[in-house]
Amino acid sequence: MKVNVFTTVLLALFCLSLASAQQIDFSTLKNLNIRNVGPANMSGRITAIDVVTDNPKIMYVGAASGGVWKSENGGSAWKPVFDDEPTQNIGALAIQQSYPNVVWVGTGEGNPRNSMNLGMGVFKSTDGGLTWKHMGLESTKAIHRILVDPKNPNVVYVGAMGDPFTANADRGLFKTVDGGQHWEKMLFTNEKSGVADMVMDPTNPNRIFVAMYEHERTPYYFTSGGKGSGLYLTTDSGKSWKKLNEKNGLPSGDLGRIGLAIAPSEPNRMYAKIEAKKNAIYRSDDGGSSWKMINDNPKFANNRPFYFQDLAVDSEDADRVYNIYQPLSVSYDGAATFDTIPMIPADETKGIHADFHAFWVNPKDAKHFIIGGDGGLGITYDHGKSWYFPETIPVAQFYHVGVDNDRPYNVYGGMQDNGNWSGPAYTWKRGGIRTLYWQYLVGGDGFDISPDLDNSRFGYGSSQNGNLYRYDKLTGYYVSIQPPAPDLNTILRFNWNAGFARDPFNPDAAYYGSQFVHYTEDKGATWQVISPDLTTNNPDYQKKDYGGLTLDVSGAERYSSILTIAPSPKNKEVVWVGTDDGQVQLTKDGGETWVNLTPNVGQLPEEGWIAQIEASRYDVGTAWMVVNNYRKGDYEPYLFKTVDFGKTWQRMVDANTVKGYALSIIQDPVEPNLVFLGTENGLWVSVDEGQTWAQFKNGFPSVSTMDLKIQEPESALIVGTFGRAIWVLDDLLSLREIAGNRIKSGVTAFPMNDAVQVKGLFINPPGNIWTGFHTTFEGENKVFQKTKIPFFISEIRESDSLLKADIFDAQNNKINSVQTKDLEEGLNYLIWKLDEKASSLPGSWSDDFSRDIPVLPGEYSIVVQYGSSTDTTKVKVIPDPRFDVDPEVDRELYAYRKAADTEVAMLSEKLKTIDEKIKQVEKLSKQLEGNSDKVNKSLEKKINAMKQALKDLRAKGQTPRPERQVGAWQSFETSPYSKIREVLNIAAAQTRVPSQQHQEILKQAKMLISDFSTEVDRFMKKEWPSFESEIKKSNLKW
Repeated sequence: MKVNVFTTVLLALFCLSLASAQQIDFSTLKNLNIRNVGPANMSGRITAIDVVTDNPKIMYVGAASGGVWKSENGGSAWKPVFDDEPTQNIGALAIQQSYPNVVWVGTGEGNPRNSMNLGMGVFKSTDGGLTWKHMGLESTKAIHRILVDPKNPNVVYVGAMGDPFTANADRGLFKTVDGGQHWEKMLFTNEKSGVADMVMDPTNPNRIFVAMYEHERTPYYFTSGGKGSGLYLTTDSGKSWKKLNEKNGLPSGDLGRIGLAIAPSEPNRMYAKIEAKKNAIYRSDDGGSSWKMINDNPKFANNRPFYFQDLAVDSEDADRVYNIYQPLSVSYDGAATFDTIPMIPADETKGIHADFHAFWVNPKDAKHFIIGGDGGLGITYDHGKSWYFPETIPVAQFYHVGVDNDRPYNVYGGMQDNGNWSGPAYTWKRGGIRTLYWQYLVGGDGFDISPDLDNSRFGYGSSQNGNLYRYDKLTGYYVSIQPPAPDLNTILRFNWNAGFARDPFNPDAAYYGSQFVHYTEDKGATWQVISPDLTTNNPDYQKKDYGGLTLDVSGAERYSSILTIAPSPKNKEVVWVGTDDGQVQLTKDGGETWVNLTPNVGQLPEEGWIAQIEASRYDVGTAWMVVNNYRKGDYEPYLFKTVDFGKTWQRMVDANTVKGYALSIIQDPVEPNLVFLGTENGLWVSVDEGQTWAQFKNGFPSVSTMDLKIQEPESALIVGTFGRAIWVLDDLLSLREIAGNRIKSGVTAFPMNDAVQVKGLFINPPGNIWTGFHTTFEGENKVFQKTKIPFFISEIRESDSLLKADIFDAQNNKINSVQTKDLEEGLNYLIWKLDEKASSLPGSWSDDFSRDIPVLPGEYSIVVQYGSSTDTTKVKVIPDPRFDVDPEVDRELYAYRKAADTEVAMLSEKLKTIDEKIKQVEKLSKQLEGNSDKVNKSLEKKINAMKQALKDLRAKGQTPRPERQVGAWQSFETSPYSKIREVLNIAAAQTRVPSQQHQEILKQAKMLISDFSTEVDRFMKKEWPSFESEIKKSNLKW
């Protein structure tokens, strides 16, 4: 029998691979924390708003890809209530006003832009958002409106926009009559048309108007309008429908998107904003039976209708109409005219962020209304004269994130319609990471942003239409460096989210992608084209008439372009490229020649978007590639890996291993087994180089995870989400140990990052130091002036309830010990305040920021013990980089503090001795209570005299607090106690060698404590023994 040796080897390798596969067990990683650092000062796209009518302090808002948020105090404080659900993409909200604990949520955004996020159907809560139940309609993908019958809350209407990328029957109007248990489709026009708007007659819930909207997206085209669009009316709860048309006064021909509004105070008054051959606003005064065009001014009727097409009416005045589009305009004459100056202009320097999608008017107070758009919420209580913007909803949509190597390091990101920003990943100030810390760097829709690692003051920022800039954080100045076309006949095609990369071998060099790869070696001053057109260059994907009825050429619809560029960190000549029309390209000679690898990728969907390529840090021929194909109705996740320069590829995930189409990938640069994958529905982790995957939760929602970066000096994962801002996972070191299978039986002490010995005392944030109790967003900060000791317990034993960590300096002197009983099986942390154990004064005030003697910079060993199991780790304490302090200064300060500690110990011992004697005397006094014979009276006199003598003695060491009722008190008298406190205050925060004056104060403290100690010793040797002898002769218990 012949044996194919090659096949045998492959089989053996496959079996070995399966044997080594190990899915990470997050039940042992409950303490692994991921921090949301924000920002929230620009919030993010709000798509739905509803408020409890009888208690308008209770509000719910839905973010396009950031979940559902609830306020119970009128909008100043917000909390997420949808984080445990499998999607965060929200299109609609509706409260059952008769029992407002019932809340309906429709998922999937109903604004079909290029970056929209799809959903998973309808969810329902019956407890005010504490828990949710999925109620079906998962295939609809985008739900834009929900109506609840006010007379019968079991009757609910769901208006599904449907997936704009995929023509199918899963769209239209759905109805349930049993609270969501079953659904019936009530209105459907064609497979490209869904519900753009619907309104219910406030006086008759059987009477509903529905605007159907035909629209279609392909990966390379968008069109709005068609035969399926139209305005429909039912008067019998959806059993039958009438399509209103030109006979009713509506425009003839194909229609597009329609926005509707009914005047609550006069339900016969209706308004419709209609996309047609001529976009206009129409009005009805007879309940929708007939319509009249009232305003066709393009300024008010023609502003990207596929994206902004909503109207609302004042709850008391039927003529006051709100035009909700890029700005917010108001009409006071029934939409015939609108304010020439909008109530909220499309000007980022005025009011609040424009581009609006959601609106709610208080039915009982017309001056109170709420607006939501691409930059969060606006709340007014005075008819729009003034607005409150809640900076507490961090739902920013990041396309890309970056990170620098500062300490503390900063994170960077480019956001949908909110520009490029930077902010700290953590701070050395009290409180969290506030909005005040964040800095706006480059405008527009923000995409790739990359700081210079050698000087983070400068860097690259990008926005739509291929705009690329160099910015200066210090001055706020930025300058365009966009690559020019190589000749007058060439039009560059930059994707909405154009590919960008830094050259890992040259800090002055960078790559940028149009249909070509552009390369600069002088930070953008000059560029060269180093590739041919790497796309399919399909003219069908390069049309100039996007939009259908209304032309929409915003730069969002530019295709046959490069999405990702991945230069190899192992070889300067190797660069990988992926395009939006499914092309995978490689050069191994710095761009002289290119090889199209696309035919080599098995299971690659045809013309799928090559969203990211990650060139391996370990092997020059290895790369990871993320592909998504949801724009063709294929929601599968695609992740491929090659180890042979793209000759062959292995698919690493499918719908059975992760949820949601794939968006981002990164392999840890130290532990190759550790890989992170971002999908539309969360963050996934592999500890076996992609063979198995598990979803990372630990408070991280199932949000669109668009980009991943690793901050290498501090071993942190930076997660950029498209809907919940930026998150930081600080402890990659522990995950590396788990991925490397380096966990021992018993206890394992994990490696630790360097710990900065941060100088300072009461370190307050800038601006107002008060937080307002949840009315200001504060991103979660990392601990400082302390460090976390990570350890892993393989099994919790009842007999061992305590874990102890002993800390040793470089000379192997034990300097401190910390312990805990709060233990979990798996990963745990113990806090060490980077201090050496010190003596403490009686009555010293202590809080989370107080600590003993700060240790000197250097290496420290930490021995962790749990039961009979021990393990050792090390931590390097490094000096505060903000201060240019000679090491000798720190040593002198340490010696000063140690000298002070000697005096503290002596004073504390003497005061403690006196306190113990006072307690003894007080016990004797209690024994004499109620006893009046002469002998006891004599004893009582001696006892009281001793008690007073002890108090007088103690007062010489520490000025006593008055024994009467005290409101506020402090002593200004000099005592051993006050003088050593003065020394401790000096030692607590210095950046210079202790001065001669400081030394003199220490000398004074030593003298006072020495004198006091001598007097205490004399008292205890002379006065106390005679008293003790006298008492022992009595019948009192000593």
